[in-house]
Amino acid sequence: MAYRANILISSAAPGAPEVEQALLDRIEELQLASEVRVIQAATLGPQPQGVELVIYPEGTHYVRLTPEDARLIVDEHLYKGRPVPRLMYKGLEVEPLEAPASKEVRVVLRNVGKIDPGNIDDYIALDGYAALAKVLTEMTPEQVLEELKRSGLRGRGGAGFPTYLKWTFARNAPGDVKYVICNGDEGDPGAFMNRRVLEGDPHAVIEGMAIAAYVIGARQGYFYVRAEYPIAVSTLRVALDQAREYGLLGDHILGTDFSFDLEVRMGAGAFVCGEETALMQSIEGLRGMPRTRPPFPATSGLWGKPTNINNVETYANVPQIILRGGDWFASMGTEKSKGTKTFAIAGKVKRTGLIEVPLGVTIREIVYDVGGGILNDKKFKAVQTGGPMGGCIPEKYLDLPVDYDNLAKVGSIMGSGGFVVMDEDTCMVDIARFFMEFTQDESCGKCVPCRVGTRRMLEILNNICAGKGKPGDIERLITLGEEIRVGSLCGLGQGAPNPVLSTIEYFRDEYEAHIYEKRCPAKVCKALIEYKIEAAACIGCTRCARNCPVNAIAGKAKQVHVIDPEVCIRCGICKQVCPVDAVKIE
Repeated sequence: MAYRANILISSAAPGAPEVEQALLDRIEELQLASEVRVIQAATLGPQPQGVELVIYPEGTHYVRLTPEDARLIVDEHLYKGRPVPRLMYKGLEVEPLEAPASKEVRVVLRNVGKIDPGNIDDYIALDGYAALAKVLTEMTPEQVLEELKRSGLRGRGGAGFPTYLKWTFARNAPGDVKYVICNGDEGDPGAFMNRRVLEGDPHAVIEGMAIAAYVIGARQGYFYVRAEYPIAVSTLRVALDQAREYGLLGDHILGTDFSFDLEVRMGAGAFVCGEETALMQSIEGLRGMPRTRPPFPATSGLWGKPTNINNVETYANVPQIILRGGDWFASMGTEKSKGTKTFAIAGKVKRTGLIEVPLGVTIREIVYDVGGGILNDKKFKAVQTGGPMGGCIPEKYLDLPVDYDNLAKVGSIMGSGGFVVMDEDTCMVDIARFFMEFTQDESCGKCVPCRVGTRRMLEILNNICAGKGKPGDIERLITLGEEIRVGSLCGLGQGAPNPVLSTIEYFRDEYEAHIYEKRCPAKVCKALIEYKIEAAACIGCTRCARNCPVNAIAGKAKQVHVIDPEVCIRCGICKQVCPVDAVKIE
């Protein structure tokens, strides 16, 4: 059926079900159901804007919608043909959803928010599965590998291993049974790159995996996706069914001798299952724990068979490389880091969300040009890249080009694409403690350096933040971190010390202030701060005293109030309720 209007709604946004229901109800009331189609999409646009709608073919983008807004849009835009400017993205601007910022180039995200992920025809209309057809009818596996080699594509899961080389190892491994796996176990705090691609453009990943299977000689593949991503899982399963129906999965794909099929397997939320050997253990029905390497998965992987594992973003790049050529992809990025990379910008930045930029753009360009600068125009302090195993990069490296090698030189990693921005009010010791707490909690416990070493590091960091730091703690952290790096079995343990070691290297003065001066320069660590009321500013309104949960504030109405530091629990409520900003942190 041909519709005069297609409406994409951000189904993953809070309040989306209510807005969608109001939209559908009003469409039914006005008898527009035969003319207007509502399509669920995970998210729309570069940054989340509440519940969003995009109406095609005109591309009008509405944001931060309520059920009442939805009914108004149906009445005015769809029924009367009059768009509603006050509800549009950035006032009167119509968001095209192509390249939201000048620095962005969309390859992996090219279709996200533009197509119906539940309709394979939308993907096919944009050259979907043309790369697979080209590979199966015109190219040998060796020619595909050569194209990937020219592209310079490196694994986007974190390690940055050359994709063509990884596929070559699996292809050359002896054996008639081989497997292809997509790692969609995205466990980094604040990361959602893989989820958005799986929810918004699943067929791109399916196509990339099918091409990989053709190259290495696999007949079976697996998606490994977090159970916490129910929309991604359901979208994937619909996409797989549609691909089978169209003869793009299963036996004799596109009438050739090539046969390949895919299944979805869900993880149970263990962060360590993002490590490829632990992931394979989980698929096999075992506890997700890393294996000793060698042997590597390319020679002995899933059920002991040669296996190729890449993440969502890596596979999503492959069809475009085949269609446009390796040289096209290599024209973006740097000499050793080609193409684009998706990043999830979070933290103290004005525009958070998912972006895609060519590798080689600087940290400054990502933070200020794409991210809009620091929230509340405060001073940039650091950025943490690479998730919990990444390092914290200080202001002096703002103009550092972001690629695999440059990040490694300053003590960080690319990882899957986490990009956490910190401002002047961030305590770097507390940040190190936060990430160490995460990795220690997620350790599988198999190897002693990670199991015990991270616990010892966390104990020291907790003591420092609690005002109980001792001389020698910094040196002990460095020694422990270096030993854990070299002694751990997998990447989780090997990378766990990075946030701590990088913050010591670049922000050692903050550690020393905590330990020797019993002071938190950023005024974050509760045990090392004190709330005081400025006598000259206090108006004696009594709000602070009335709201204090422990009665730590004394003073009569219209008289200066005083906080008892022995009773105060440093909850900050007094500062929040003071109408004249008389409460200060020292």
